[in-house]
Amino acid sequence: MVTADTGSASAPEAAAVAGVESFDAGTGGARGYPLGCGPAPGSGVTLVAPVEDWTYQEHYDMEDRHWWFRSRRRVIWALIHRAQPPASPRILDAGCGTGRNLMEFRRLGPAEGVDRSRQAVEFCQRRGLNGVREAAIEELPFGSGRFDLIFATDVLEHLPDDGAALAELRRVARPGARLIVTAPAYRWLWSRHDSSWHHYRRYTRPLLRERVESHGWSPAVSTYFYSTMLPPVAVVRTLQRLASSGNGRSDLHLSPGALDRWLELPVRGEAALIKRGVSLPAGVSLGMACIAR
Repeated sequence: MVTADTGSASAPEAAAVAGVESFDAGTGGARGYPLGCGPAPGSGVTLVAPVEDWTYQEHYDMEDRHWWFRSRRRVIWALIHRAQPPASPRILDAGCGTGRNLMEFRRLGPAEGVDRSRQAVEFCQRRGLNGVREAAIEELPFGSGRFDLIFATDVLEHLPDDGAALAELRRVARPGARLIVTAPAYRWLWSRHDSSWHHYRRYTRPLLRERVESHGWSPAVSTYFYSTMLPPVAVVRTLQRLASSGNGRSDLHLSPGALDRWLELPVRGEAALIKRGVSLPAGVSLGMACIAR
């Protein structure tokens, strides 16, 4: 039986839920985001949408072999195990990118995907995924109550209005449907990596819980992950900020391919712990399994 996650927020995390600042996201007007989630003032980061074409090519080239993607899929499998979706669920991968996750999880049941990028849809078609449509998550081309299991993995941070997306995902979910969310954690980890991937925010557990609860979802499982990576990632990104370094591209190329297997190992351990019911207290990313109310 899956029950709601009622974990309480720490004082610093709870503070990040309150308040709104405005920023020009390159969309023709001011947008709001909760304090403590977007780039730090004076960071020199410009938020521009949409995601650039080279990002999809980078993902397509790296998703099968890079330790970051491989270990994240293990964590998502652990969240699915904890969420206990029904047998043969109708699946939606919202913001499916190049389709690698959709290929992974379609073994559970009939699966469809959406992405607002035409290039992303073309990459999905290269993988033989024909049930992918070009559409925005905020305006899904599906009837209400269609899906039993929905994925929004590293998607919400790309959207100016994550609430509109969560509400639309709830519309197309059946009562009791499961939603699996992953997102980057902690504003203080903001870096050129976030800028290159056009993130609007990074989350804390209390903030993500508040966002899903406000739009028809009950959190059942929440955990940080990439916990073992937090110290080295924090050091690298701090040094990058101090040196004003970075070429505007992502961090995926920082680790040599020869280390992929070894870097994946500790996160495999984290995924095993999450599957067994452990909630990790800190990490570079955040995962949550929710139930449609």
